[in-house]
Amino acid sequence: MLSHSQLRGIFPALVTPVNTDDTINEQAAENLFAWLKKQGVDGVVPLGGTGEYGSLSQRARVRFVELATKAFGGDIPIVPGVLDTGFYDAMGSACDFANAGADALLVITPYYTNPTQIGIRDYFLRFADESPIPILIYEIPYRTRISIDPTILHELSSHEKIIGMKACNTDMYHYLRVLAGVSLSFTVMSGEDSLFPLHVAAGAKGGIVVTANLFPKIWRHLFELARSGKISQAVEFHRELIPFLDLVFAETNPGPMKSVLDLVGVDAPRVLQPLRAAEPELQNALREETERLLRTYEMSDLSTL
Repeated sequence: MLSHSQLRGIFPALVTPVNTDDTINEQAAENLFAWLKKQGVDGVVPLGGTGEYGSLSQRARVRFVELATKAFGGDIPIVPGVLDTGFYDAMGSACDFANAGADALLVITPYYTNPTQIGIRDYFLRFADESPIPILIYEIPYRTRISIDPTILHELSSHEKIIGMKACNTDMYHYLRVLAGVSLSFTVMSGEDSLFPLHVAAGAKGGIVVTANLFPKIWRHLFELARSGKISQAVEFHRELIPFLDLVFAETNPGPMKSVLDLVGVDAPRVLQPLRAAEPELQNALREETERLLRTYEMSDLSTL
């Protein structure tokens, strides 16, 4: 069973390559997995927001977890997202993904019903009790409109099957308060490409990183800088990524990023409704910046920097 100590390093939040009929593009998926294996990652997170969870059929979701497990299973953790709004649908997905080979689950804060903090606590406690595999809490208030109070996270962090969280709350003081009180058996992973070096400097053990689909080696280098205490260097290096980050998140993720994945051998630009492909002008600017970063960093020996 996966433990909190295995939540370390760079876990790309995977895009889901799809065909014109919205089924999984298995060849493109295999190409994505091959790219990530070649460049080096510590785990993968299929089916989060980047993976367009809400727009996929359950059959497609399960198939993508099966493909990821086939490619990576036993070597690195497979932690699919569970983004259903209600307990029974979410638990059904949890069981499906566990049967498909997942090692843990990234379970989103219950939303739409506007629960109280105690309701959130009780939801995660019940989910952890009934889940067949360990879970990570997925807090992303700019998507769910629900923020989890740090004291609730402190309490949840003591549950033996709640082993960590993906932190996407952009309020840095909230983030610092979370880290100040969570259990030693609970790992906080950064969920924000834009704040990653600061999150690691404050105590994150790694990150579930959107743009690590494209740049796993760049994010690994950034992580090593921040983890080793070279904070100024990490922040300076991160500044080099800001023009790219501004472009790749200029429209709703993952549309822009999918438009340039062919640059790393993954030709799967299609996004699922209600998303649309990025505007041509944005695609062109992003392609130019992505090519620059690939040429400058991803294909070079970063250890010499």
